[in-house]
Amino acid sequence: MSHSSKPTRPAALANWLMIVAFLVVLMVAVGGITRLTESGLSITQWKPITGAIPPLSEAAWQAEFALYQTTGEYQTVTGPAGMDLAAFKFIFFWEWFHRLLGRLIGLAFAVPLAWFWIRGAIPQGYKGRLVALLALGGLQGVFGWFMVRSGLAGTMTDVSHFWLSIHLLTALFTLGGLIWTALDLRQLATGASRPARWTGIASWVGAILFVQLLLGAWVAGLNAGLASDTWPLMQGQLVPEYDRSRGLAWAVTHDPFLLHFLHRWWAWIAVIALVVMARRVKPLVRQASVAIHTAFGIQILLGVATVWTGVALWVAVAHQVVGALLVASFAWGAHILGRRTA
Repeated sequence: MSHSSKPTRPAALANWLMIVAFLVVLMVAVGGITRLTESGLSITQWKPITGAIPPLSEAAWQAEFALYQTTGEYQTVTGPAGMDLAAFKFIFFWEWFHRLLGRLIGLAFAVPLAWFWIRGAIPQGYKGRLVALLALGGLQGVFGWFMVRSGLAGTMTDVSHFWLSIHLLTALFTLGGLIWTALDLRQLATGASRPARWTGIASWVGAILFVQLLLGAWVAGLNAGLASDTWPLMQGQLVPEYDRSRGLAWAVTHDPFLLHFLHRWWAWIAVIALVVMARRVKPLVRQASVAIHTAFGIQILLGVATVWTGVALWVAVAHQVVGALLVASFAWGAHILGRRTA
């Protein structure tokens, strides 16, 4: 019997991928803090290797601060607000830590992957999938830099909400891929010879969930959470006033009031879809059904709390983290519905 056919090897691979998935959720949390503290533009250069070391002297800190002072964010917002070096060090820390965590996740994936590969412990048919997940992680770093660069151009004071959505959704897609692959490997370890298949219900529920996540990313990128601190009404009415002058397509993708409205009400369409999915999952694995219900229930409550608190930091971060956990629970449920036996 070859190493790749031993049942303990798929289980070890699955455990490793679940650890990486946990790190991705942590990365989403730190990314949320970085965004909410307006820290994303504090590091103006991309140095994949040497950037892992923060400034170690006063002169180095002054040099980094000088680079930040050339940005539109500093000249228009934080500079006039009185930002000094101490305040800069605070926002620098979160962006640096966010990038450092990305590097650590890359190592946590690449090094064990190489070890399992050399040991011949990767089952047949999984090498390509694992390399694809590694490539997604690399793309995540590239997209992150494109996002930052979009906020450094000219007089920009924020990153592009389009690049922010690409950056966040790539992380969530990678998270789903890690969960799905880990579950396939766990099934293999218990004797199932074929991986789960993607089902029709996973496609349409996933599409609805994708729209909600995309709207959420745009709301975050445009600071549209601040468009209203009341729920369920906005500006004393169900549908708020928004900019119609440039057409509906522009408003749907740029207007903070309309995006806030769409995000808070599309959520209920997502809830209906997830309930339908969870009901299909319940007879097969009740715990997964409970996980889906729990995730979207807490997410709705946190969404309302985020509005009512005026986007309080830790409430908004929790909202983003539970969004990642909702993606994980969706991947679990979709995998259960697609399981096939030998």
